[in-house]
Amino acid sequence: MKRFNKISAAALLAFASQQSFAADITVEIQNLTHGLYFTPIAAVAHTADASLFEVGEAASTELQMMAEGGSLDGIATIGTAIGADVIANPAGGLLAPTMSTSADLMTADDNVVLSVVAMILPSNDGFIGLDNWEIPTEAGTYTVFINAYDAGTEANDELRGSGEPGMAGMPVPPPLDPLLGNGGTGVAGADTNTTVHIHRGNIGDDSLTEGASDVDNAVHRWLNPVAKVTVTVR
Repeated sequence: MKRFNKISAAALLAFASQQSFAADITVEIQNLTHGLYFTPIAAVAHTADASLFEVGEAASTELQMMAEGGSLDGIATIGTAIGADVIANPAGGLLAPTMSTSADLMTADDNVVLSVVAMILPSNDGFIGLDNWEIPTEAGTYTVFINAYDAGTEANDELRGSGEPGMAGMPVPPPLDPLLGNGGTGVAGADTNTTVHIHRGNIGDDSLTEGASDVDNAVHRWLNPVAKVTVTVR
């Protein structure tokens, strides 16, 4: 999803003074949570006038596909459209709690910012998000902690489902299946924010056979930050 803003004359002068550069970087993502999994991760280096998501704005269809079902197909489409350099699925599947994954990336001259996204499981439309982080020009190792966002595209009912965009319910891949309940009545009810926003976290309950949620409140609740991104610039 490309983003264009009006730029003042001063901002244009400041932008013109910045030199484009190609960066040779390693991107490492660590899952900091107790019991959450991340779906295949996309780390995308792109131009500063593009964005994968905007806090406070409605999610694109491509972001919805990722946030509700973990699909990177739409994110790859955006990446191609904006000439981005993309690391896709460096973990080769789900990234388990406490685990890390990394990959090397050589960026094009104009791809000066980094964005990272992946769906959080279990959740209805929660995702980890790093938005347009400026890649340093000096060699070194840089760390940023990132939050969980709600795409605002699906009510947080915390019930099992297919994960198809527009369909209620959470996808439940094999590692999560035995850890979740079944038969909940649904938590959400009052979700009114339809823009991308900081996720409230799972509420959950302590029953695997009844209650409001299919999420275990002793395992799958979280507080921010949920992930750590370490970028090494060479």
